[in-house]
Amino acid sequence: MTEKFSKIALRMKSNVIRELLKVTSNPGMISFGGGVPDPDTFPRSEMAEISKEILEKEYKFTLQYGQTEGDPILREEYISLLNREYGIEGLTIDNLLVTVGSQSALDLVGKIFLDDDSIYFVSKPVYLGAASAFSLRSNGYVYMTLQEDGVDLDIVEDKLKEIETRGELDKVKFIYTISNFHNPGGVTMSYEKRKRLVEIAEKYDVLIVEDDPYGDLRYEGEAIDPIFKIGGQERVLLLRTFSKILSPGLRLGIVIGNKNIIRKMVMAKQASDLCTPSLTQRLAARYLQRHNLLAQIKPTIALYREKKDLMLTELDRNFGDMNGFYWTKPEGGLFIWFTLPEGFDTGEMLELGKAENILFVPGQAFSLDNTCRNSMRLSFCLPPKEDIIEGVKRLKKVIVEYGKEKKLL
Repeated sequence: MTEKFSKIALRMKSNVIRELLKVTSNPGMISFGGGVPDPDTFPRSEMAEISKEILEKEYKFTLQYGQTEGDPILREEYISLLNREYGIEGLTIDNLLVTVGSQSALDLVGKIFLDDDSIYFVSKPVYLGAASAFSLRSNGYVYMTLQEDGVDLDIVEDKLKEIETRGELDKVKFIYTISNFHNPGGVTMSYEKRKRLVEIAEKYDVLIVEDDPYGDLRYEGEAIDPIFKIGGQERVLLLRTFSKILSPGLRLGIVIGNKNIIRKMVMAKQASDLCTPSLTQRLAARYLQRHNLLAQIKPTIALYREKKDLMLTELDRNFGDMNGFYWTKPEGGLFIWFTLPEGFDTGEMLELGKAENILFVPGQAFSLDNTCRNSMRLSFCLPPKEDIIEGVKRLKKVIVEYGKEKKLL
């Protein structure tokens, strides 16, 4: 019955990270693949206590269908969190939608904004989840080269001028960016670039979709105001998640933005999954009421900082004297973007990696045009420290073996 598939179904591709997760449990395997949080960071005792209470005392809510918009208590608590953390004011629960993780939010963004001929801006490399969600709706992407302080805004402005000259500015739906600790690039957009991006978006009347799953996981430097705070809800749609700071198993994402956009996303969500689970929403809401989330994640930040520093040290130890190898040095988040000399194909290298019991995500997965082949994404958050040391050694073995076979080294 494959001839019956829709155009969207025919565009679908398997998620390489989901495929990698199938082999991460193989004996002896070390995975630098998925951005999977260390399970020892989950506040399981506190969550177990809350779970028992809300199942026994709030079962009429937690075991029932809920509002498509999300648990009102959770939305109120999240508004309070945004105010405490960033000084964001003026929001009501009508500015918030609770989704089944951020991936669901990205899918809804694509659903309500993109037509076949729509144009949207994404970074190169681009987050795999966003690429999957948006490319199903439209192939009209415009790349923004990723630099050490965020995307190249000269490219953004030049492309918008060009599109305006063609008379197609109305087709440009949004500029998508990960502002903090980019996935997969690891870089953070500077405050100056955030301000300029808002100015460009206002000049050309374009929406900014700011994805910020990792902003609370900062290990060095000072926090930077979200683009949402600079541009406001009329210009910026902000996506956040509990997956990296509380638990991915809760499957909770938060969208913050203009009420009209939120309302349209609610309508789209009703056609997708009706509502986000009441149980996990109320669990998160009660957790926010009883615990200082930002204080609770300090041990997590300390642990991830050590792992990040260790991986950077091991990369330097193993590749520092090899020409043409370089990697980003993130101030937070979960990822390092590792680039090899031209000629290396990390997709081809993946099977060699599996044979050596080391996993990574090939760079090609983070492109919409099958490029970035000589790069890979490395995640340091899940492996124990001893596995980071051993894993980088195995990675070097794979790279050297491949490089000699292809006469690149």
